Parts: sequence; C-alpha cells; structure tokens
Amino acid sequence: MTRDRKDKNRRKSKNVRSDIVRRKERPFKRELAPESSAQIDSSKPNSAQTKSVERLLQGIGTPEPAPLVPDAFQIEALEAIETQDVLVTAPTGSGKTWIAREEIRRLLAAGKRAWYTTPLKALTNSKYTEFSQEFGAENVGILTGDRKVNHAAPLIVGTTEIYRNQLFDALRSGEQVSTDFVILDEAHYMADEERGHVWEEAIILSPPRIRLLLLSATIGNAEEFAAWIGEVRGTNVRVINRAGSRPVELRAAFLAPNTQLFPLFDESGIKMNRAIEQFAQEENRFERRRRY
Repeated sequence: MTRDRKDKNRRKSKNVRSDIVRRKERPFKRELAPESSAQIDSSKPNSAQTKSVERLLQGIGTPEPAPLVPDAFQIEALEAIETQDVLVTAPTGSGKTWIAREEIRRLLAAGKRAWYTTPLKALTNSKYTEFSQEFGAENVGILTGDRKVNHAAPLIVGTTEIYRNQLFDALRSGEQVSTDFVILDEAHYMADEERGHVWEEAIILSPPRIRLLLLSATIGNAEEFAAWIGEVRGTNVRVINRAGSRPVELRAAFLAPNTQLFPLFDESGIKMNRAIEQFAQEENRFERRRRY
C-alpha cells in the first residue's frame, strides 16, 4: 500500500511539472493552420476581360426552327450512293451523317439492311441512341466488344472491328454478311498506325454487292484513297469533297477555378491570350506561398 501511494504521488508530481513546462514553452494561444486549398478569387473580371468574353459568346444561341434544306454536296452523295461507293470528305458539322441517315431510311423502307461502323464505343453508343429514336428501337441493334442488343435488327451500329470480324467469320463459314450497305464513319482511321489495318481489311473483304459510304473530315488525299478502294473492290468510287471552313464555328476558352472565362486566343485568333498566362502565374505564386 505504501509503495502504491508513493507511485501515485510520483505520477501526480510529474504531471504537475509537465503542465508547468508546457505553459512556459507555449505562453500564447495556438492558431489554426491556414486552409490547404487555394482561395477562390471572387473579384469581378475587369472591363477588358468582360469585352473579350462578350466577343467570344456573341451570336451563340438556339436558331429559329426552319425546314431543312440539304446542301448540294449532300444531294450529290445521295444520288451517287445508289449505284457507287462514295467517299465524302467534309468539315465537322457540315452534315455528313445526314447523308447516311437518309440512305438508311430508304433501305429500311425497301426491306434491306445496313451497318453503321465507328472507331469508338462512345460514338457507337451515341449513334445507337440517335438511330433508335429516328427509326424505332425495334429496327436498330448494337454490337461492340461489351454490348450486344437486337443483333438481328435490319440496322446494326457497331465498332469497325466487329464488322471486320463478321467478314472473317463469313469467309470461314462460306456465308454472306447479312447487310446491303455499310457506312464507315471516321474513315481516316485507316491511317492509324495501330488500328488502320482494321479499316483496310473491312474495305478489302466487303463483297462488291455491299455498297460503301465512307465519311471523314480529315482525308487530304481523297482521290488517291478512292482510287485504291476502286482497285481492291472492283467498283466505281465517287469522291464528294465539300471544301471550306466549318459551318459551325469552333470557339475555344479556358474556364478558371474562380469561374472566370477567358478566350483561349487573343483578338488576332493566333496568339495565346496573355490573360490566361497572367492568371496561371498568380495561381503559382499563391501555391508557393501556401506550401512554404
């Protein structure tokens, strides 16, 4: 009992001394550490930035509804696709998919079948949704590496690899691929170093009875490409070249963490907007101060 009392008194005395030492070492109130994340600058943009953003957004909006009037190149492609393979090269947003959609509509009405191929699963899923709404879900199927829906539908949307694989399967089994028309969207992927052979094989192995419609915005040697298609398939290939700029203007901007919007380029449209560089420098200075 005596030993327990001594140990208790010793611990109590030690705690008292520790409290005295802590008070001497820290005679001030401890402050909270600063926030670890960057502070958001809530200041309003200056007048110059406001004007530049107004110029960036000028004219953007929803146009008034109006009847669709096809462009001359779209009509030319539709007329040619009835008897020939067709290669359409036109800027993004000019209406290449409209050509494919109208030909698909004609084929489905005649009881025929079509394939729409894309290089990306995301684009394939998007086109599947679009065509299901346009032609009815019962008439559209999708085939990708991880999705198989309504595979017996008259219109199949799938990746180019899946269509190529069906061609190989048809060769092994001695059967015919069940389609009358194939759209190869983003046909410039044939120049891709790793995947280009898929488009090459799909073109070579497609029987001449299957008409091809190739769509792309970035084929620079369209005539040479078409000549090769005609040589390996033994068909006539019409090139429809809609030259010129994008019908829907592309505008680029930088959205800063403080929610301010900066045009990516200056008024010349060539040089980078210096306001973005200045903003980045301010952010970097703040980050260095926060760390050290």
